[in-house]
Amino acid sequence: MNPSELLRIVDTIHRDKNIGKEVVFQGIEAALISAMKKNYAGDENLIRVHIDRETGQIDASFNGEPISPEEIAKRIGAQTAKQVMIQKIREAECDRVYAEYASQVNQLVVGTVRRFERESCSVSLPGIEAFLPRTEQIHNGQRGSGRNDSYRIGDRIRAIIAEVRKQGSRVKVILSRVRPMFVTRLFEQEIPEIGEGVIEIKSIARKAGVRSKIAVWSADQRVDCVGACVGMRGTRIKNICDELGGERIDIVPWSSEPIEFISNALQPAEIEEVILCGMLGRAIVLVSEPNLSLAIGRHGQNVLLASKLCGWDIEIMTQDELQAQLDRAVTALCTIPGVSQELAENLTGEGFTSYDDLSIIEPDALMEMSGLSEDEVNAIIDEAERRADEQDNQQNMVKDEQIQ
Repeated sequence: MNPSELLRIVDTIHRDKNIGKEVVFQGIEAALISAMKKNYAGDENLIRVHIDRETGQIDASFNGEPISPEEIAKRIGAQTAKQVMIQKIREAECDRVYAEYASQVNQLVVGTVRRFERESCSVSLPGIEAFLPRTEQIHNGQRGSGRNDSYRIGDRIRAIIAEVRKQGSRVKVILSRVRPMFVTRLFEQEIPEIGEGVIEIKSIARKAGVRSKIAVWSADQRVDCVGACVGMRGTRIKNICDELGGERIDIVPWSSEPIEFISNALQPAEIEEVILCGMLGRAIVLVSEPNLSLAIGRHGQNVLLASKLCGWDIEIMTQDELQAQLDRAVTALCTIPGVSQELAENLTGEGFTSYDDLSIIEPDALMEMSGLSEDEVNAIIDEAERRADEQDNQQNMVKDEQIQ
């Protein structure tokens, strides 16, 4: 191989494979060393090969002794050199593709469906085929509530890059349409105010194919965040819902005040009161009887998504249900040795309404609340934990009997 031909090969690989020239040169040098080592006894590290990046001239030596170009040509195995060079180029291409797509994790991409493997889609992206597993496709599982993802070969598809990993000399790119970030990216693309940073998505909760809740906020109080996301006659939000197969989307005004935020998140239900139990991260939300089912939602979706959106464990009940729960809790907690009526009422006032709740209270907090000693407090917590475990065991036995 003469120097000019070598430079031409390097340039061709560089352009066709989008691999840096230096990486190609290093691959050829490694290939020559690997091919020569069979003809030179001794340590492979004694062989030196360098290609001049400007002229393409090959300089080689063994144990410090120069090897002429003619000797190199005679000594090396052409097939071995070719195989090593191909392997090095594949590795370099793998590294390039991995770096390119690893930097795009959680970003929106558009590809073309090429084929199907079982229930997964193979999606063509620039330089690689990505995979959209069935578990990352939208399946609402509820008749009449939306449609499932369904594709044909040649269809264009939008998804986010969920994961990128190396498998030998190959790169595997996993796509997703079910993760909350997919909805976030669609909003950034479809709502200019979000894409430009005027409106910020503060949090998102999603049950793919069924319902999502998006909390939005703007530093500019003049901006109608909800109106901007919905669009005139709902045109903006409709485009996103269509992409998600008819998934319902609730746009929620975000607030730094938990009570206000929780109330917003449970819309359209009308909220009477929100009671925060900070030690437990729990929020008790009181509603009227007519609003109870609306606040909870179908299959509990509204309250579950609101809990995820706000970061609080939300419980929905009426005022009568709360009072009954508090009465039962005071009676139960008073049966624990060392817990007085006053302490039981204070505990329930802070949201500790069960043995399980009391078992996870911080000893210092209980000492401050009760005025009891450390030993007395620890004894109360230990007893609460024992009773909570006993209740769990009884519930599990009942479930096992029902299954049988």
